[in-house]
Amino acid sequence: MPLPAAKPKIAISACLMGAEVRYNGGHKASRLCSQTLTDYFDFVPVCPEVAIGLGIPREPIRLVGDADQPEAVGTVNPELNVTRSLAEYGQHMASELDDICGYIFMQKSPSCGLERVKVYHANGAPHGSGQGIYAQAFCAQHPDLPVEEDGRLNDPVLRENFLTRVFAYHAWQQLLQEGLSRRGLTDFHARYKYQLMAHNPEQYKALGKLLGSMGDTDPQILGPRYFSELMTALKRCATRGTHTNVLQHISGYLREAISAEDKQEVQHVIGQYRHGIVPLVVPLTLLKHHFRQHPDPYIAQQVYLQPHPENLSLRNAI
Repeated sequence: MPLPAAKPKIAISACLMGAEVRYNGGHKASRLCSQTLTDYFDFVPVCPEVAIGLGIPREPIRLVGDADQPEAVGTVNPELNVTRSLAEYGQHMASELDDICGYIFMQKSPSCGLERVKVYHANGAPHGSGQGIYAQAFCAQHPDLPVEEDGRLNDPVLRENFLTRVFAYHAWQQLLQEGLSRRGLTDFHARYKYQLMAHNPEQYKALGKLLGSMGDTDPQILGPRYFSELMTALKRCATRGTHTNVLQHISGYLREAISAEDKQEVQHVIGQYRHGIVPLVVPLTLLKHHFRQHPDPYIAQQVYLQPHPENLSLRNAI
């Protein structure tokens, strides 16, 4: 009996999983992460501030100085400077957590915030925004890793986009374990055809050309470049317009198989989605119903039809 597939691993700010590690001894538990997503992912909680030896509770730290290169210092005692410790811990964890497929950071945190973290003058007046010291050091080592802040995951489009990228990253890791080959790369790209078209149609063509011209290039050299460009392409959120285009393409495979009446219904439902009357799950469910009756091997392998587990219901809200 085959072993169950391992769940993708996601690193996460420990306070978001309910750990009482914040400066005030509290937590910032995210229902989405600590309840909904735990069935689908193995979470690896990290609190860099506690890890570098700051106690619980503790004096809060903040970013001070140049917004591009701020220092993390104590709010009460500015002599407390943990900039280097946080940056070094970020580099350490970047090499330690080499099997994760995503990272969810605590927003606005001077250690973990990804963007718009307040930066202050030494006199305490805010003057700009920057990135948390730990997060910046970590992300610099993993430029292709899907990363997001907890607050932004409340947006259904951003949530669906992030988790789509996490599963794509996981699929790529599995491909690497099998060993990169020309065939493996070509098949992977074929499976992601419509997913890429929904996110970034130009990049879909560019990546096809990249693989088409691979010739004798070693897949071990080409693979990382392909994957990096794929992850960049998937970062762009799909729109109703690009989804509609993909739905039309996919429905074309049913042209010879279904009745004129069924075709009319498919077009009607795709139109309803395009105009914002129904969510994406509605035309997709109808298309899947027809493909169950009229299977097509090429469509059956498309990641677009199921880029994440159905029970997450991510496409019910977009």
